[in-house]
Amino acid sequence: MPSDSICQNCGGQAISIFYEVGSVPVHTCSLQSTKQKALRFPKGKILLGFCEECGFISNSTFDPSIMSYSSSYEDQQCFSSTFNVFAQNLAKRLAERYNLCNKNVLEIGCGKGDFLTLLCELGDNSAVGIDPAYVNERTSIKVSKRIKFIRDYWSESYVTHPMDFICCRHTLEHIYNTKEFLNSVRHIIGNNLNTVIFFEVPDVTRVLRELAFWDIYYEHCSYFTPGSLARLFRSCKFEIIDLYRDFDDQYLLIEAKPVSQPSKKTHELEESIADIRNDVHFFSTNSREKLDQWKNRLQQFNADGKRAVVWGSGSKCVSFMTTLGVKDEIKYVIDINPHRHGKYLPGAGKKIMRPEFLKKYKPDVTIVMNSIYCNEIQKMLDDMGVATEVITV
Repeated sequence: MPSDSICQNCGGQAISIFYEVGSVPVHTCSLQSTKQKALRFPKGKILLGFCEECGFISNSTFDPSIMSYSSSYEDQQCFSSTFNVFAQNLAKRLAERYNLCNKNVLEIGCGKGDFLTLLCELGDNSAVGIDPAYVNERTSIKVSKRIKFIRDYWSESYVTHPMDFICCRHTLEHIYNTKEFLNSVRHIIGNNLNTVIFFEVPDVTRVLRELAFWDIYYEHCSYFTPGSLARLFRSCKFEIIDLYRDFDDQYLLIEAKPVSQPSKKTHELEESIADIRNDVHFFSTNSREKLDQWKNRLQQFNADGKRAVVWGSGSKCVSFMTTLGVKDEIKYVIDINPHRHGKYLPGAGKKIMRPEFLKKYKPDVTIVMNSIYCNEIQKMLDDMGVATEVITV
């Protein structure tokens, strides 16, 4: 199914639509105070398009004007020991590799400031963090004087001196004009060719191959494979230092340096356009069956009188619920993030409960939205004495 959209990565017009979701919330982490507000939350349409020229995947119907990130946007993951180990090891590796000691660091899309705080603690670095969802009260007092947080969207005007290291984690997938955005980052670097940049995004290769429809949601308008990400960086005058996967191969990480002329240096992890096309075809052909399998499974739980809960109330959960149209099959969602407790999922209207709720509710089935957390969750269940079947999406 052809589309008239222009690829925001390369400017190409050979875009084919391969996946559609009719009505989903435009934000997945903007939690609501009541069920009624959650069910009335603004919705949008997803039409995923594949660029035949560079392999980039994007939502062709995405409307940037309806997006609004604020302090109510709750995506903090630091309450998980599993995630903390990953983040700490990543920060240490970057700090050692690029000698981040007494340096100037910029993070675009810093969230609540967790990762930027780690980088500053490791090497006495000074930093600027930019994010409209930043909350003052969440920052470590130890480093707060060395970090300037700006509660706003990215703008070149906020960078007033050269930066030694620029990072941007799980933000680029929210950006529709990807090349324009990366060019603006390249512009503030100018001739400071020793600057290193680090980006982290979800890897859509896994999503396509595992038919992980729950990892597709409206605010993620841009989806990258190693190849499409590397091609974007080269086109914006960056040379790839390293390109790799981490966090159980869910995340795609890229380290690069600015160059005066577009680089031709490729990385061994990059795949061909034909490879991506095959993955897109596989997803397009088989995703409906995966959706039906989960619908039938949840309906069977309900028919058998089994109480099912979902553990993990983030974006995956919201997408899982709203794409499947879940209603009475699941009544509650569990999360360890205390800032989520008592709130309601946008679009789905499900109430988020603390883990201790399960001791009273006694679910027959607990659906874990991310398998990497299974060991951590199972230990919590065991410690609470909650006997439940644990399954993953």
